[in-house]
Amino acid sequence: QVQLVESGGGLVQAGGSLRLSCAASGRTFSSYAMVWFRQAPGKEREFVAAVKWSGQRTYYADSLKGRFTISRDNAKNTVYLQMNGLLPEDTAVYYCAASTVWIPTMRSLDYWGQGTQVTVSS
Repeated sequence: QVQLVESGGGLVQAGGSLRLSCAASGRTFSSYAMVWFRQAPGKEREFVAAVKWSGQRTYYADSLKGRFTISRDNAKNTVYLQMNGLLPEDTAVYYCAASTVWIPTMRSLDYWGQGTQVTVSS
């Protein structure tokens, strides 16, 4: 069992930055690929980024490459999402999730958190 708790969301102006964190409980954190996805109002869930269990491989949605960076610290059971150059269209609830599959898909998520709101003002 893995429990995930996101933090770090908030209100930021366009062009600004935020770093989201996702703290995981459980001793098997390093066994999972970790994923960030998001859901904007009225839209479907969208994959953002994933990092493999070792942290040495990452995978991003094409549209977000260069602005978002995913990383993890297995000693702290935490995964991060650094978001730079934020745009109003990045406004969404951001969720982290855990998967035993690489490259994870929305259908292969085993655990997910409650989400954290990110709002980007223009």
